[in-house]
Amino acid sequence: MEKIFFTITGTNHRYGLDFFEPGMTVELNKEHDNEYDSEAIKVDLEGLGQVGYVANSPYTVLGESFSAGRLYDKIGENAQGTVLYKLDNGVLCYISEGLVK
Repeated sequence: MEKIFFTITGTNHRYGLDFFEPGMTVELNKEHDNEYDSEAIKVDLEGLGQVGYVANSPYTVLGESFSAGRLYDKIGENAQGTVLYKLDNGVLCYISEGLVK
């Protein structure tokens, strides 16, 4: 199966980008009560809690990433991702667990 990529954005409102490393596992959780985005998927990291969101704008989605809207129905209530690259404008990851079949 092909990898499904996603971008973590909004990290500047949390803890920044410095601590992200390739191979790290992040948790994706649908955020049903988000008043601004009905397809919001928050990104959590063990020990820190929320570190950002899955990008859902053409301005924040990097490369071949799926937006949160395209990813929303492909995962269950939560999923796991693996960090691939840390870039200046986001963190590129792929879904490692939790895809709906």
